[in-house]
Amino acid sequence: MGRWEPDARGRLLRAAIELFAEHGYDTTTTAQIAERAGLTKTTLFRLFPDKREIVFQGQAALVTLITEAVRDAPAEATPAELVTAGVRALSGAHTQDHRGIGRALDPIVASSAELSERAVFKRSAITAAFEQALDHRLGDARRAGVLADLGVRSYYEGYRNWVAADDERSLAEYVASELGFYEDTIRHVEEALSHAITAPPSRR
Repeated sequence: MGRWEPDARGRLLRAAIELFAEHGYDTTTTAQIAERAGLTKTTLFRLFPDKREIVFQGQAALVTLITEAVRDAPAEATPAELVTAGVRALSGAHTQDHRGIGRALDPIVASSAELSERAVFKRSAITAAFEQALDHRLGDARRAGVLADLGVRSYYEGYRNWVAADDERSLAEYVASELGFYEDTIRHVEEALSHAITAPPSRR
């Protein structure tokens, strides 16, 4: 029987990433992951139903964070402030240590159809939770959907840029930059549409 180890989830994740990089996702077994992590298969299956879920173990926590952040925002918070609260909560879940994990994991996910499909589901679950929380606060499902898409896109794009960069900026800074870019884009589109609607038709 394997000895007890602290942070079993983290050990399994690191072991899985190492083995996936060495041998590929498809050929790596749960037994190999457990052995590399210094744990038993029983412990692995107590924590995760399969090797795929080791990679996506953070989904439930992210859903909880974004739901609570929107729910607990001040009563007078504007829609933009609610979105900011949500993406700030997502960003705060990542430390600088997660940067290295992301760099190692992203190409592994991209190379596996199974993991790529699961990644899409994770993003969809986070977006749905964000949308539901925003709808509860705003009472406007259409607006909540647009804002949730905007917020989650800023989080994912910010994360991608953060992982690829080599500096001391936090994920929150990268995500805030993305969110600001989208807000500026929407503002310009609104101005262009307003001008197009109010301008007199051209005569040929």
